[in-house]
Amino acid sequence: MYQKKNLSFNSLRKIISQRVLQIEGPRQEAKVGHEIHDCCLSAFAMMYFQDPSMLEFQTRLQDRLHTNNLKTLFHIDSIPKATQLRDIVDIIGSESLDPVFSDFFRFLQRSKQLEKFQFLNGMYLMPMDGTQYFSSKTISCPGCLTKKHKNGDTTYSHQALGISIVHPDMRQVIPLSPEPIQNIDGSSKQDCERNAAKRLLQKTRTVHPRLKIIITGDSLFSNQPFLNELKKHWMSYILVAKPGDHKFLFDCLSKLKQRDHTNTLEFTDQKGRRHIYEWFNGIPLNGSEQADNVNFFEYTIITNDKISFHCSWVTDISIGEANVKMLVKGGRARWKIENENFNTLKNLGYHAEHNFGHGQEHASFNFFLFILIAFFMHQILELSDPLFQQCRAKFSARKEYWNQLRCTIRILVFRNWEHLLKFIISPPEETIPP
Repeated sequence: MYQKKNLSFNSLRKIISQRVLQIEGPRQEAKVGHEIHDCCLSAFAMMYFQDPSMLEFQTRLQDRLHTNNLKTLFHIDSIPKATQLRDIVDIIGSESLDPVFSDFFRFLQRSKQLEKFQFLNGMYLMPMDGTQYFSSKTISCPGCLTKKHKNGDTTYSHQALGISIVHPDMRQVIPLSPEPIQNIDGSSKQDCERNAAKRLLQKTRTVHPRLKIIITGDSLFSNQPFLNELKKHWMSYILVAKPGDHKFLFDCLSKLKQRDHTNTLEFTDQKGRRHIYEWFNGIPLNGSEQADNVNFFEYTIITNDKISFHCSWVTDISIGEANVKMLVKGGRARWKIENENFNTLKNLGYHAEHNFGHGQEHASFNFFLFILIAFFMHQILELSDPLFQQCRAKFSARKEYWNQLRCTIRILVFRNWEHLLKFIISPPEETIPP
């Protein structure tokens, strides 16, 4: 089976090793007896095999065969205990892990796998959305967001703003480095999604200076300050626009419809559902003199004479009959970051909302990053590795697949990742005595 060498498990694992070996900062190895590399790769291995908790992971480490597999598969020399692992992960600056995302991304580019995700005119759809991955009423750190309740309780949480490359016709998503939404020492105001979005746009453009980007997002982002940020970073957009958030815009649209200036495309599908596309080019976003003129489109599905779906968006891309269907697909693909990305991380085996370790500095976000890196690696292998694809096809559910892998490495030692997959695909026949 052919697989591009740079997209193999071992090549991707080496990227992580090389990056964590470059980490500088407080040196705690002497104190805990383990190097940063071994702690990071142990944490990554836990996320890669989708262990449900640190306790489960440490319990499996009591099996000598599992420990040996961590050494052969992940090149870990010394495997830390739970407290030692958390202590090291907590002191690692999260920005040290960011380059892993860009390294994976460039491997996809060079292998031409990224071309499958081109959306319009060589541009890439990149939805942004926030997610919460930690919440507690008792555990906290200085970076926690806080919410005061009427009964006097306080909820502490960690959130992040994620960004991914998606395509309406692709099941896989390509996650990029997220931005933490967290309180910073010395700030009088609590951090929020909009502030994180500004930082994330800057970071994304710095790492990918030539990439043609279409940002998609919900109505929170379809405002003039955010459009100014997008223009500053040479990014296009498809953003949800709701009547309650854009009264001036929808008043203008109402007048245009009254004058019969509507551009419309309509058809009925084989199931009898009516699909209605409407669009207008060059409408002021709001009533201020500095407002941009935006292009507006909306899409409605009518099933049995009732509206079963409706949404509307604004974009800087000129709309016409030739591209309105594609733009609607792009707008609707925004939900892929929630469904194929965050929902998968939370509910389909990655346990993103589990508290693997909170710490007082970076542990909570770093564990979330290791989960996202493991997910990214799985997405790459789904796209490029025939052996991974063949092995995965033997199982109907993702959780069943990873359960089998975890069980197998508890009872046998494998030379490498490919050896493990081949064993799952075609286990040797056992000789049954007469």
